[in-house]
Amino acid sequence: MAIDKALNQAPMGLSEEDLAGMEPAFEIEIEDPEEVKIRMGDVEIELKKEEMDDEFNENLAEKLDEEVLVGIAEELLGEVQSDLDSRKDWVQTYVDGLELLGMKIEERTEPWPGACGVYHPLLSEALVKFQSETIMETFPAAGPVKTSILGKETTEKIEAAQRVKDDMNYQLTEVMVEYRPEHERMLWGLGLSGNAFKKVYFDPNLERQVSLFVPAEDIVVPYGASSLETSERVTHVMRKTKNELRKLQVMGFYSDIELDDPVDTLDEVEKKIAEQMGFKATQDDRYKILEIHTYLDLPGYEDKDEKGKETGIALPYVVTIEKGTETVLSIRRNYHPDDPLKKKRDHFVHYGYIPGFGFYHFGLIHLIGAFAKSGTSILRQLVDAGVLSNLPGGFKTKGLRVKGDDTPIAPAEFRDVDVASGTIKDNIMTLPYKEPSQVLYTLLGTIVEEGRRFASAADLKVSDMSAQSPVGTTLAILERTLKVMSAVQARVHYAMKQEFRLLKNIIRDYTPEEYNYEPLEGPPRAKRSDYDMVEVTPVSDPNSATMSQKVVQYQAALQLAQTAPQLYDLPLLHRQMLEVLGIKNAAKLVPIEDDQKPKDPVSENMDTLNGKPLKAFIYQDHAAHITVHMTMLQDPVTLQVLQQNPKAQQIVAAMMAHIMEHFGFQYRKNIEEKLGVPYPAPNEEMPEEMEVEISRLAAAAAQKLLQANQAMIAQQKAQQAAQDPVVQMQQQELQIKAAEVQRKAQKDQMDAQLKQAQLLTEQARVAQQAEIEGAKLGAQVARERTQQEFDEATQAVDAQIKGVELGLKMGEKMMSQQPQQPKGE
Repeated sequence: MAIDKALNQAPMGLSEEDLAGMEPAFEIEIEDPEEVKIRMGDVEIELKKEEMDDEFNENLAEKLDEEVLVGIAEELLGEVQSDLDSRKDWVQTYVDGLELLGMKIEERTEPWPGACGVYHPLLSEALVKFQSETIMETFPAAGPVKTSILGKETTEKIEAAQRVKDDMNYQLTEVMVEYRPEHERMLWGLGLSGNAFKKVYFDPNLERQVSLFVPAEDIVVPYGASSLETSERVTHVMRKTKNELRKLQVMGFYSDIELDDPVDTLDEVEKKIAEQMGFKATQDDRYKILEIHTYLDLPGYEDKDEKGKETGIALPYVVTIEKGTETVLSIRRNYHPDDPLKKKRDHFVHYGYIPGFGFYHFGLIHLIGAFAKSGTSILRQLVDAGVLSNLPGGFKTKGLRVKGDDTPIAPAEFRDVDVASGTIKDNIMTLPYKEPSQVLYTLLGTIVEEGRRFASAADLKVSDMSAQSPVGTTLAILERTLKVMSAVQARVHYAMKQEFRLLKNIIRDYTPEEYNYEPLEGPPRAKRSDYDMVEVTPVSDPNSATMSQKVVQYQAALQLAQTAPQLYDLPLLHRQMLEVLGIKNAAKLVPIEDDQKPKDPVSENMDTLNGKPLKAFIYQDHAAHITVHMTMLQDPVTLQVLQQNPKAQQIVAAMMAHIMEHFGFQYRKNIEEKLGVPYPAPNEEMPEEMEVEISRLAAAAAQKLLQANQAMIAQQKAQQAAQDPVVQMQQQELQIKAAEVQRKAQKDQMDAQLKQAQLLTEQARVAQQAEIEGAKLGAQVARERTQQEFDEATQAVDAQIKGVELGLKMGEKMMSQQPQQPKGE
């Protein structure tokens, strides 16, 4: 892509023809988004991405004229002062309320020296309770981060989510050593003033991300702002020593400008805050730096549209000003260079306690400050009344003298007294001080109880509840008691989610690609891609403010599960219950299906016998798994051992459930084979049209599968029938009968052949007899034949007869020697 653009406008008086023949002053060519080439005649300038990033992130205060900087400083300082004036009432209430914490011991001189200076701990108690409960909920020992997968769940994303979770918790618990202390300070400030801020950024000195607590008084926004994201201006008031400021100047973060010594700029609010916290603040030798996140239309850096025309839109910048000298130290762009909309980048996270009418939220000082002040006043009156009642004062006559003056009398001590006249009691009159008032004491209890209830700091009176009360009743009481605190916890959860989102982006963009440790799964150099696939959220539950509330909720779920256990995943329910209770190694104590890894069928059989959960995976050879599992169940040795096991029914039920899981995957595979295309992933969300079309195709494939299965079952039945002993006996009987029929047929055939042979023999004999008779007649007719010829003829006939008879006898003998099978076999 090439863009031709004149460096300066054409001189006046040149026509379009003259301009058409002129060479362009320079040509910008962008062949690669990471590289820009600028040609000016024979000179070519190449700008790479790193150089462009450096130019984008440069300090514009070093480029602008001094007059422009002075004007910017005057305008912004005036606006910041207006913002400070608009929140004076809120700040004054906050400062006055700090006294009610009782952090400083007060030595009172009124109404007499040594009067009671105690503060009622109502405000401190509610604050400490809130901080303690919230830190345990939002920052458990295992880490405050959990992950959720963006889009479709895959094995790769599940493993990436686990790596990101481990890495984020590692960063927050091990690398960012300041995070937990800063988080606890934030919770203290949040409960006290109702507002707390976290500043999330990449620290070049530490070469890592940081998230620091910023007190509410140090973040200044306009009165009309509704949130940090939509505010026109956000000012962070910082204090830096001369050495800290010089380091930033040497690093190039601030302009290297020589500044005068810090000016004592402690305002009245800062002095009061320090005094109420027990410090004496008279001066400060640090520079007061104002980091102002605002919108400016800087000359020479105006916003332009696609045609290069100025739009007049102010762009987001971060302007840093030293307040004492009103010197601009830096002006930097506050949007991403690749963002065409130039949206403001977020660096602050606002934690709020109870939302009010404006930007600033209300805290415990605003909510129960009056209760704490009244309780303190009544408590002091009760203590002072007790002191006056025990050590009363009064009048004495001038002539009464006590040795030792006014020093207190020790126990069992008697002192000498000089009495002018009369008895001692006639010379002394005590004032009629009363005992501490019961009415005041009752009123104190009422005020404190109302304050605790309003702040949701009251203790639940478990002793007033029946031990037989249903869990639902207990849960309802907890919900009503902790409703306010649950809402506060939900706001903290939301703000922490925004904070973790900023930290996640910094870790992804600035930290090395490689993990600092060897992950349990996956390569160590998959860091950036892992963070792109998941979302990070706090482990806290916005629906439950305390552990007791979570425990009661799970108890209610367990009671419901007992009524219909087939509807619930009991191992998962028990696992979550252990995690809520803070039991370590809950995954080992209660394993669930989601923890299982792919195993061979023999290992699955072993896990079943040991009572461990099983899980089938879509890519396994389900037919092989089913064969191995069914073989074990049919094994007589296995059945014999199971009969001695009291948990045999559970083991068999678990194995059958696992077999059905494999069978479901196998059925899905068979449908895919009939369809000829891959089937959508299980539980995948599909458009309505796609779901309807897939259902139609699946119906046809299911019909084909049904026919194939019916034919296979019919063939199996035929094979099984052929192997049936009864059928085999019937077939043998049929074979015997067929053999008998065949034997009879053969015998009949042999008989027929024998009869025919006998007939032939008889015919031959008759013929021979006739021939003999003829021969005799011939002999009679012709006596001239010799006796020798007659003998030869007779011998030939006899030999033939003997051969026939021998053949008949041999046939009968063969028939008699043929074996006959019994009919019963």
